[in-house]
Amino acid sequence: MFKPEKFAGKKACVLGLGRSGKAAAGLLLRRGFPVLISEEHCVSPASVPAGAEVETGGHTEKVFECGFIVKSPGIFPRHPVLKEARKRKIPVFSELEVALAFAPKGVRVLAVSGTNGKTTTTSLLGEILKEYCACLQPRRRAFVAGNIGAPVSSVADELRPGDFLAVEVSSYQLEDSTFFRPHVACLLNITPDHLDHHGGMDGYIRAKARLFKNQRANDFAVLNGGDDICASLAGAVKGALSAFSAKPKHALKTDVFFDGDEIIFSAGYHLCPPKLKGIHNVENAMAAALCALAADVPADVIQSVFSRFEPMEHRIEPFAHHRGVVYVNDSKATNLDSTVIALQSFDKVPHIWLILGGRDKGASYEALLPYMEGRCKEVLSVGECMDKIERELKGFPITRCGTLERAVEYVFDRAKKGDVVLLSPACASFDQFKDYEERGRVFKTLVTRRIKRSRSAG
Repeated sequence: MFKPEKFAGKKACVLGLGRSGKAAAGLLLRRGFPVLISEEHCVSPASVPAGAEVETGGHTEKVFECGFIVKSPGIFPRHPVLKEARKRKIPVFSELEVALAFAPKGVRVLAVSGTNGKTTTTSLLGEILKEYCACLQPRRRAFVAGNIGAPVSSVADELRPGDFLAVEVSSYQLEDSTFFRPHVACLLNITPDHLDHHGGMDGYIRAKARLFKNQRANDFAVLNGGDDICASLAGAVKGALSAFSAKPKHALKTDVFFDGDEIIFSAGYHLCPPKLKGIHNVENAMAAALCALAADVPADVIQSVFSRFEPMEHRIEPFAHHRGVVYVNDSKATNLDSTVIALQSFDKVPHIWLILGGRDKGASYEALLPYMEGRCKEVLSVGECMDKIERELKGFPITRCGTLERAVEYVFDRAKKGDVVLLSPACASFDQFKDYEERGRVFKTLVTRRIKRSRSAG
């Protein structure tokens, strides 16, 4: 466990200067630790926190002269520098654990993980907790951080006893966090993702299961009872367990169900879900509500937030209509299951032009075929994995576009009234973009510009 007093005076090595690395370095510097930032790639001097020593272009012996290492979540666990650090018995911690070590006692941490739906659920939960504090607990505050955007290190200094912290936690962060203990832990679902990073499905499941590892009897766990893998982890839960599922059949007895109109809880509450597309978002709302109830938030506060919650950017987001064609940005779909969810949210009519591809994550695109058939007119492939897409979707109409710009140009004059142009890539974005958000914004810009050109041309 990272205890700041134990490492006082020792130099910290922060591996990687991504979003979480930069925030961790800043926090450690503010708390009086000398910091070395070690980054494999070249970085702009402006991105380095003031006061930090930095080495770029590779990790050197300087790393092993530090008292402890803070690992950025994107670095492979089998990276040579980490193997050598463990060989030399240098402690390695996650940014998440280091940040929480500086948080005061009494902060209530509510953690959300899962393959899909993490950001929507965490955002919902965060809004519920903020509403609760504003209306009924003015001395308390609610923060939202983690994989959702702001690293926990960036808010650690602001936390006070009694505050709420809603954290979106990825499998990368969980595998690095040996001592992480959330008061409320929620696991939404587990489907194949990041298999290259975790060395296969078993490694991925083990990483997700760490969410509950350190919980105690007075903590709370929220599980998807309709997900067989999630349900299989119920036996390891030490705290009070609540389960949700919008499916008619589920492997685990649930505490809430959906009657087609309302979310009904065994405790007697009836809530109308947010106006978000897809049954998966009903489950996200169930999960957020169970987490909030575990934190003693009244049902009427939850309903107030549900009633005004808007769809999030990059998640099955219709953003443009032109000549009867709807353009939908689902850039957040970085795995196959997310793309399946997007396809299922549309009627089974062959009217979808599906933009697919990017950096491959190890699963087979064949799994998409049952959901594409009867819905998709054509696949427009982009990015690094076009060859694999063509092999595994052999027989389905595919046009090789390479880039989003070419895909938009290709489909713009071919899509007809009633069609949907759907960016739901089922892949990571890092082959051509900084992240899925940049990919989504570029797609929206390309479509918007093309529509303007069309309109100005008469």
